[in-house]
This record gives sequence, C-alpha cells and structure tokens, in this order.
Amino acid sequence: MQTIEIRTTQNVTIEYELATLRDRMIAYLIDFFIVSVVYFFLMVVLLSFFNHSMTESDGGLRFAFVFLPIGFFLFYQFFSEIFNNGQSWGKKSMGIRVVRVDGQEPGLGDYLLRAIFLIVDVMMSIGTIAIILINSSPKRQRLGDLTANTTVVRSKKNMQFQLGDILKISSLEDYEPQFPQVKNLNESDMLLIKNAVFRYQKYRNPAHAEVIRDLVNHLKEVLDINEQPKNKVEFLKTLIRDYIVLTR
Repeated sequence: MQTIEIRTTQNVTIEYELATLRDRMIAYLIDFFIVSVVYFFLMVVLLSFFNHSMTESDGGLRFAFVFLPIGFFLFYQFFSEIFNNGQSWGKKSMGIRVVRVDGQEPGLGDYLLRAIFLIVDVMMSIGTIAIILINSSPKRQRLGDLTANTTVVRSKKNMQFQLGDILKISSLEDYEPQFPQVKNLNESDMLLIKNAVFRYQKYRNPAHAEVIRDLVNHLKEVLDINEQPKNKVEFLKTLIRDYIVLTR
C-alpha cells in the first residue's frame, strides 16, 4: 500500500492511500463507457432530427464523428471533477478522487490541465505515457497530475479520528486545550502518536495495545501529567487536537 501525506491549509497532516493503476484504469474505462453511450444516443437523435446520413460530401459530419467525441470526453472529465469534488463517475464508483499534493483544494485551472493532458497521456499514446508515469513516479502522477500538482487517492483517509470538529474551530475561544504543554512537542512526535493510534484501531492486538500503553506512559512523563488517563486512545486524540489548535 503506497501512501502520501498531505498538509492541509489548516496545518493538519492527512495520510491518504494512493489510487492504484488498476483503480485508475477501471475508472477511466467506466468514464469512457458512459461518454460513449451518451454520445451514441446524442448522435442518433441528431441524425434522426436532421434526417441526415453520412456521405462522402458530408465533411462537417465526418469531422464531428471523429473529433467531437474527444472534445465531449474532455468536457465530461473537466465538469464532472469540478462538480463532484474531484470525482468523475468512474472515480466515484472506484472510491478514488483528485487532490492537490500541497493540501489546497483543486481549482478550475487544475481540473482543466488534467483534462487537456488526457490527450497526451491517454489518447495520443494509447495510455502508454500515463501507465509508465503512474507506475514509476513516487506520487503516481501522470503528466496531467504533474502539471496541475495533483494526484489521485482513495477517498477514505487514513485518519485515526474525525477532524471535522477541529477544522471548524475558528479560534482558541471556541476550544480550550486540555494539555497546553503539548505545544512543546514537535510534528514528528505528533505523527508518531497519530500512526500509533491508527494502527491500534485498525489492528487491535496485544502488541499494538502495548505500544499505546507505553506511549501514554512516556507522554505523561514528558508532559508532566500526573493523572492516569481513563481512556488511553482518547487521551492521545486529545493531545493531537490540542496540538493542532495551539500550533496552527
């Protein structure tokens, strides 16, 4: 499982699992099928409406049949990702979506670049360029991703707790940290805590439980906390919340 850590604009580090080449290929094929079906029925309706058939003299119609599908597919990719938070219907069905690697929300320009570079990544090279780059680049980025500073990840974040409430905190007046001394820790310490909680919640076994217990005892000593936490996991989550509020 290849992952990527993205720091959001709220100074929160989120770990995502990168979408595999297989996921992205299947999503692309689903999108291609959807566009093909819609385009086919549109052409049938238009030809029936104009009572027009394709002959040697129908240069405009021949052009439409050859090049219009490309534009239609790019149009579909661009607008579906804009209005579905980085997910075309194919990506949504595979549980993957587009994100920026710098933590910002992808913008219109980013989605446009991704759509345009499909011509090079997929159409002109029959997918060869996209396959090579996704397999070889550290963040599984095709040319469109490299240009737009994006990548494709699984929609489910590897988070040990929900950050919704934290991200809504506008100031220290809205949330009072329980352990203000946590700001003396650094980001590496918090990442260690985050990963320990995540692994314990995902793999509940004696080994991970012992790690949690030892980590809590160590943090109590470092932070000079005398009271024994009743719930060790909730204690670690609280430390993370406090750190985010105090350092962002």
